[in-house]
Amino acid sequence: MNDLTVLKKFAKRYAEAWCSQDPDKVAAFFVERGSISINDGPPAVGRAAIAREAQAFMTTFPDMVVTMDKVVRDEQGTKFHWTLTGTNTGAGGTGNKVRISGYELWKIDNAGLIAESKGHFDNVEYERQLREGV
Repeated sequence: MNDLTVLKKFAKRYAEAWCSQDPDKVAAFFVERGSISINDGPPAVGRAAIAREAQAFMTTFPDMVVTMDKVVRDEQGTKFHWTLTGTNTGAGGTGNKVRISGYELWKIDNAGLIAESKGHFDNVEYERQLREGV
């Protein structure tokens, strides 16, 4: 996936999958044994585990919208920058609105799917917004 235009279209579809409330749609962007980790946490390996990670966010934010801010390539690799907005109305939720931005550092395989994603966002600010809102 060398063409930046193709990569941007892929990233836009990926963001849309996160908005779908269907975690399997997110997992389908990964190779069968792909992985995602969030803020240097342990990786979720395989599509079923990736779907569980996506489901956790979808449950926390039933109205979640993830937008693609940009896709860039630098010395670290391909970075998908995103913004998540939603209301924490899932089970045990606070009812507070959250707006947090971050990025995923991707390794893309030869078939054009994500082999590895390392997600990063400001967890302190995220936790504050869960408690207090935006």
